[in-house]
Amino acid sequence: MLRIDALGAGGEYRTRKSEVIASMSGVAVAELSVVPPLYVSRTMAAQRKVAPLPAPRREEALSEAAGIFTGGVIAGLDFESYVRLASRISGVPIAVTRAGARGVAGAVGGAVDAVRPARPRGAALDWRAQRDRPGGAVWVRRGEVFAVHAAGNGPGVHGVWPQALALGYRVAVRPSRREPLTAHRLVLALRQAGFRDEDAVYLPTDHAGADEIIRSADFAMVYGGQDVVGKYAGDPAVLVNGPGRAKIVITADRDWRDCVDVIVESVAGLGGMACVNATAVLYEGNPAPLAEAIAERLSAIEPLPADDERAILPTQPLAHARSLADHLAARAAGTTALLGADQVVADLGDGQAALRPAVHVMTEPDVDKLNVELPFPCVWVSSWSREAGLAPLRNSLAITAITGDEALIDGLLAEPTIGNVYRGHLATWYSAPEVPHDGFLADALMRSKGFAGN
Repeated sequence: MLRIDALGAGGEYRTRKSEVIASMSGVAVAELSVVPPLYVSRTMAAQRKVAPLPAPRREEALSEAAGIFTGGVIAGLDFESYVRLASRISGVPIAVTRAGARGVAGAVGGAVDAVRPARPRGAALDWRAQRDRPGGAVWVRRGEVFAVHAAGNGPGVHGVWPQALALGYRVAVRPSRREPLTAHRLVLALRQAGFRDEDAVYLPTDHAGADEIIRSADFAMVYGGQDVVGKYAGDPAVLVNGPGRAKIVITADRDWRDCVDVIVESVAGLGGMACVNATAVLYEGNPAPLAEAIAERLSAIEPLPADDERAILPTQPLAHARSLADHLAARAAGTTALLGADQVVADLGDGQAALRPAVHVMTEPDVDKLNVELPFPCVWVSSWSREAGLAPLRNSLAITAITGDEALIDGLLAEPTIGNVYRGHLATWYSAPEVPHDGFLADALMRSKGFAGN
């Protein structure tokens, strides 16, 4: 088995306490060190004692780390070996895992460029740039240590936190036990590229250790379900990435037949496991024909093992897959199932199951159902009216609005509970370096200070 040790301020650390990591078929494939809270606090205290590397060195090291991540042998794994193992552990289809991992490398290499759109145009990165002016602003860190409680639903979540390194923060990452490989590989790549041990640490730990990571950091980013949102919602130092509940709205001035492709991409792309996958489609008209067209397309997806290059659907241990189907059946009461819970579980015969798509239709938008988000392609299709307004669309990470109604776009952008708004035929998981993901990370980590001198 692969041994995955902690990476602290003093290098690799192998603990007495460890946890076995299994593939989706139940085969033990790795052993993960689990560090105690005391080790967490000491490690992060050591991070706080060192000053950031100079900005040019950070930029150079991030660029080099991107190449090492995809081209190097790290912890005994070349890139393809890492991708295969990460797919087996997480159940994310291997092609999706590979694309996500390459996306991480691209994000690491472009981390410095990614933070630039967030900087106010009137603020300088260094006070020395204001020497010849009567006064101005300097963009500075709000703290020194940034913590991440990572998710395990794909490598892509690790493409964001390197921006904190670009800004001069020292970063502590607690990996998900669902997929601990990407963070481990990335931290080692960063160290090989020139970052010091204190700059980026890897801290697999239990719940007590996880709480200590939050306490020891100036700012933290956490991923999780509604329970996590509720736990940290009142803490301004914690950036919460909870359920995405992304949606698509189509108004009557657009032909839904032209929208099926982008809907299917939004629902099933990335394995249907990401917070940016569409959970609901609202149509200003009769939703039934649209839902039937969506179901026809989604039902054609073949259930395959995650390590099959053709795989699109995620996999889970068979018992967990059945539990998810039971949960869906309970939540879908009162809707019309076109692809219901009874067909979701596709037993692959080796202790794991692929999760087939689910499609349900509602004549009126039931907000509670529209916001049910599950870790596979599952979509609720409903009618929508101007009288219903924005209420069914609230609390969404992303909204794709296929409409010619500019007033609707204005309303979506003004709604504080909606993260991103995409107009036209863009998938809900659309991303670009200059497009913030529920805000720029630097919005929280940086501030402008006034500076004047002579």
